[in-house]
This record gives sequence, structure tokens and C-alpha cells, in this order.
Amino acid sequence: MELTGAEIVVRCLAEEGVEFVFGYPGGAVLNIYDEVFKQDKFKHVLVRHEQAAVHAADGYARATGRTGVALVTSGPGATNAVTGIATAYMDSIPLVVISGQVPTAVIGMDAFQEVDMVGITRPCVKHNFLVKDVKDIAETLKKAFYIASTGRPGPVVVDIPKDVTQLKTEFAYPKKVTMRSYNPVIKGHTGQIKRAAQMILEAKRPMIYTGGGVVLSNAAEELTRFTRLLGFPLTSTLMGLGGYPGSDPQFTGMLGMHGTYEANMAMQHCDVLIAIGARFDDRVIGNPEHFFQEGRRIIHIDIDPASIAKRVKVDVPIVGNVKDVLAEMTKLILASKETPDPAALKTWWTQIELWRSRDCMKYDRNSDLIKPQYVVEKMHEVTRGEAYVTSDVGQHQMWAAQYYKFDQPRRWINSGGLGTMGFGLPAAMGVQFAHPDAAVACITGEGSIQMNIQELATCKQFNLPLKIILLNNRYLGMVRQWQEFFYGNRYAESYMDALPDFAKLAESYGHVGMKIEKPEDVEGALKEAFGPELKERLVFMNFITDRTENVCPMIPAGKGLSEMILV
Repeated sequence: MELTGAEIVVRCLAEEGVEFVFGYPGGAVLNIYDEVFKQDKFKHVLVRHEQAAVHAADGYARATGRTGVALVTSGPGATNAVTGIATAYMDSIPLVVISGQVPTAVIGMDAFQEVDMVGITRPCVKHNFLVKDVKDIAETLKKAFYIASTGRPGPVVVDIPKDVTQLKTEFAYPKKVTMRSYNPVIKGHTGQIKRAAQMILEAKRPMIYTGGGVVLSNAAEELTRFTRLLGFPLTSTLMGLGGYPGSDPQFTGMLGMHGTYEANMAMQHCDVLIAIGARFDDRVIGNPEHFFQEGRRIIHIDIDPASIAKRVKVDVPIVGNVKDVLAEMTKLILASKETPDPAALKTWWTQIELWRSRDCMKYDRNSDLIKPQYVVEKMHEVTRGEAYVTSDVGQHQMWAAQYYKFDQPRRWINSGGLGTMGFGLPAAMGVQFAHPDAAVACITGEGSIQMNIQELATCKQFNLPLKIILLNNRYLGMVRQWQEFFYGNRYAESYMDALPDFAKLAESYGHVGMKIEKPEDVEGALKEAFGPELKERLVFMNFITDRTENVCPMIPAGKGLSEMILV
């Protein structure tokens, strides 16, 4: 059967079981869009900006574990997508982004809407392809989905010139694909796992440190079993929240720059650290020299060998899929019939509870102004902790991470590594498409929401009942906080002047708008928004919050885990 390149692209997406393609048409991809129009295997979602297309595909992927798909045109369409691609790359999210390209005959000739998409995206993709022969489309797309979703996941770009989508060839979609240069390790080395198990059983002051790899590998069940078997304290990075129940007593809270006092102190003073699917990021351990002032032995489990010992020296490296490694390690510990020293563990927990008693998360609950922490706490209460929560980047993101206790994986959707303003709303769209009956909330700031606010039109077109929680302090909040702490209160360009009336703006898009200015109105507004009468409507809640509130605790840049600002 002979098909055009455009027909082959669409057939390949159908063969992969793609549910949604998020995109925006343009000249270089019109042949593909014509074939999208003719098919009924997947749904196309017309966004209002290409950045939003990739963020929406990203949100879909994070909420489901499946590969997200975006389709954009050449030139500015492709470059608009780069921020979304880099966001997914930093957080290891599986995406396939198909971009149009000018015809092969004029590549390199500065043709209309031409950019070197392969060159531009090379630093921020897991892999990319330029398809110059129609015969290569099917195999290339099969490789793209395989690369994106296996090993350490990530985005793959497939750049297809327009003339290649017009030419015809016989179509056969490969059943599987093998690549000599790409064979990710899944099973951990048994000898290393045995060494790690013995070290764990000898620990006096153990600490489990988890990251996004737990969520990405669907290892929440294995992690929970492992942690409860041992009775060890556990902390999580921003990306790992939900990998272990946030309401469990063994969870000491998020660690790092805005982590809890108890998590950071336990991390700093443990004698055996078990790092699981985490990469010792600069926002997590602060100054590496300070981190190593305390002697500790480190076990590091990660599927990406390049992530192990990248920033810190480790004692037992284990390359493998977190889910498989944890299962084998738990089996070995059970078979040994040994347990860690109970007296030492009890003493260690006594110390942790002493650190915990500092109550580093307290804030003024008697204020006449709306405290952003209170909004997040009430939202957790109203949604019973069951909502899918996306965020943008800044103070509101940290408050969401600190005060919404995620008990399940894939419920917390945020841009961790790149820190992308404008991520929250389109990511929430992707999550809502994936889970149409679920409560999906976007916690955002007045700076971030305006980066992709045009997607309110997409939400209207597709009747997405998102709940937007705007913590509006009239500042670029995290910028203002740093200027207060480290720049002598010189608020250079951080005040948000000339803000719109967000409630009326939401209404102009056909949604429900609310403005909440008093603490006593917070709970009622949230109950109404998430209640049965507005269940099918997008509700935009503009909470006017205390503009002076800061995110604490905080570790200043360049400082160590125990050098925290608590108030």
C-alpha cells in the first residue's frame, strides 16, 4: 500500500495508540493537518501558542506516564516550541514533537520560515531527527517513541520537510525497533544491590532521599513497601512528591532550598543515605562542600549512569530502573531476616522529631490579609487531597509543594528543572484531557498566568473545567523575595503594575471569574468552585494575598543544608 508521507505520519501516530495531539497548523505541516482532518483515531487539540502545545503534551505525559505528542510548523512555530521541549528535557518527560520543515531543496537557503530545528534543539532533547526520505518516516517515528519512553525518558524531535510529506512510498509500521547504540539498562547489578542492602542494615542514622525517578518509573508501591519495611525516615525532591504518601509520619517533607528543617537536617547528619531516582541537584543539597562536611556513605540508584556521582561522590552506584532495583533490594532484605539496629533507629527518630518540633512551616493565621499558605491548605481540605495540581514557577509553586500533601504519584505537575513560567495552565489542559472526570487545579501567580493566558480560549473551545487558583500578590514574588533578602530591598522591576481584572478577563473568555479579598471568604470560594454547581465550568479564582509574605524555610544560594533561614 502506497501512502504519502503525511498519511504515514498520521498512521504511525494511530499505530502508537496516541490519544491526543496538541498543535498549531502552518504552511510546512498543512499536508499532515489535511490527513489529521480525515482520520478519527486520535483527537487534535488546537492550542493558541506552540509553547502551550508542548506544555499540554507534557502535562498529559506526566499525568499518565504515556508519551505526549505535539505538532508544530516550521520557523517560528518550531522555535516557539523550544521552551516546552527544554522543560520536558530537564524533567525527563517522554514527548515526541513533530515539526514541519521547509522543502529539502531549500534547506540551508534561508527560505521563508526556515530554522535549523535539529541544531537549535540538540542541547535540550534526548534525540532528534531530520527526515529527508519519505521511506524513513515510519521507522524514524517508531524510534522516536521508543527513545522517548525508555531508559531515562525525554523529548524527541522529528523534523519533516514539506516535500517529504507529499511524496509516496509503501507503508509498513515496524513491530519493534532495535538500535545498536541505545540499550538502556533495566536490571541493577545484583552484587551492587547486595552491597547496598548490607549497608542499609548496618545504618544507625539512615535517610531515604527520593526524586522524580520514583514517579517516572511507577515505583511508588515498591518505595512505600521498602520504606515501611525498614522504618526509615524519607524525604523527597520537588519532582518526587507523591512518590511516597505526603501525609505519612515517616515522610519528613520536601528537602532543599525551600525544604523542611527536619528533612534538611536529617539529610545533612545521616550516616547512610539512600538516593533513589534523584540527582543531587543544586537546589537540593546546596553547597556540595558543605554537604560533605559530614561523613556519610551514599547509595545511589538511577537508570541514567550519567546522573550517578555527577555532583557528589557515592559509595555504591546502582544503574537500573528504580522499580526493579527496589523490588530486588526489598526481597534481599526480607530474605536476610536481619533488621537495622532498633535502638539506634529509635534514637535517630527522637532527634528527627526534635527538629520537626521547630515547626518551620508556621505562618500568621490571624492576619487580616489572605495568606497564600492558607489558600493551599484549604484547597487540600476541600479537594481531600485528591486533585491533580499543576503550578507555574515561583513562590506559589513552593507553597503548593509545601502545603498540599500529595499521597499519590502523578498528581503534582510542575516545571522543576527549567522553572518555566507559563507552564501551569497548558499543562493543566493536558492533565484534564487525560483525566476528564478528575478535579484539576492550576496554582499560579499573576506573572506566570499571563505568559500563556490565551489558552483560556482553548479551555473554552474544549469545555475544560479547570480551577485556576491565582495567588495574586502584585509582585513577581520570588524575585521580590530575593531582592528583599539579598539586594537591600531594591525592588527592581519586580512590581506588577497595570494588572487586568482577572475575574472579568476570565468571564470575557466565557468562564466563571471570582475575586477573593478576605480570609473569611477563601474556604467558601473554594467550595463553590469545586462544588457540584460549577463542576463543569472553568473557574478563575483571583485571591488577593499578602504581598509581603515570603517562602520559608529558605537556604540562600551557595549555602549548605543546615544554613537555613527559618522565618
